[in-house]
Amino acid sequence: MIKLLSKAILIVSVFILSMVIILSGCMPKISSVEKDIDDSMAEEPKKLTIYSGRQEKFIIPMVERFEQQTGIKVNLISGKATEYAHRIVEEGRNTQADVFLSNDAGVLEYLRRENMLAPIDENVLKVVPVNYRAVDNTWVGVTVRCRVFIYNKDLIKPEDMPKSLFDVVDPKYKGQFTINRAGNESMVTYFASVNSLVGPKETLELLKGIMANEPLILQSHTDVRRAVGSGEVKFGFVNNYHYKMQLLEEGMNNVGVIFPDQGEGEMGTFANVSGAAITKHAKHPKNALAFIQFLLEPEQQKLNDETPIIPGIEGVEYDEYKTANTSLSDVGPLWEETIKLMEEAGYSD
Repeated sequence: MIKLLSKAILIVSVFILSMVIILSGCMPKISSVEKDIDDSMAEEPKKLTIYSGRQEKFIIPMVERFEQQTGIKVNLISGKATEYAHRIVEEGRNTQADVFLSNDAGVLEYLRRENMLAPIDENVLKVVPVNYRAVDNTWVGVTVRCRVFIYNKDLIKPEDMPKSLFDVVDPKYKGQFTINRAGNESMVTYFASVNSLVGPKETLELLKGIMANEPLILQSHTDVRRAVGSGEVKFGFVNNYHYKMQLLEEGMNNVGVIFPDQGEGEMGTFANVSGAAITKHAKHPKNALAFIQFLLEPEQQKLNDETPIIPGIEGVEYDEYKTANTSLSDVGPLWEETIKLMEEAGYSD
């Protein structure tokens, strides 16, 4: 009886095994490569956290449009760019930031040098000129902003304006102009770019000369442009999009603009960027890449008051100017040295 039962079990087992083999031969085979592709395309939760050093009025319209188009819910955390950059470093692997947005290339370079950024797909970056992205593709410019002189047409004629940054040290301009506070990231990067071109000694002399002329130091670029527009001072240093914004200020818009250092043999105006990066320890890297790709699309590039980073977008009016021959990746390492030069010259918060 036991022998018969064992034989029956053996027959059933062989039958089941045969059916498995037959059926498996009828099913499509999944190669290891296909499985890897399938795993890599697995959907992330539709979430994205952004640490942003940019003014919310520039970013919120972008975020809302991105959420509508993708269904990805964005957690936007805004503040000072340097503070959030340091926060990313301190948080390390535990950071909640997937994307970091900065109003300045110098801060992005700080994170790159701290090894806290992930490379961005080159296929996404190829639309951006190489001088407006990191040498290792870990950050990319989103818009361009140039440092210009904005002036009040009621108070000073264009021919009486300084034509070069180095003209500002002339004593005839004493007490007649305004600049942003030294703690503004873009001011540090601006003078770091000068440092990269002329060296620390000449940069220090320039800074001392500017301070000797007793500029009105204000909290923000908005304050600077409005001080010029209202006639509190004759001219000031701003990013070029602030000039365009001042033209919209009724009763304070009789202003002009000069791109400095455009003459033969002069260095050209410094072009900085607002930029974006994916953090090294991003929890949602695919969503982060999708957001950066979204920012570089022509439709979003047109939404900014700043100059698009993408050249030749239809319907966009581009200013013509000579830019300084500097690499934004070269400027970053000079940040700390430049801050010390600014402090030595008496230009500090």
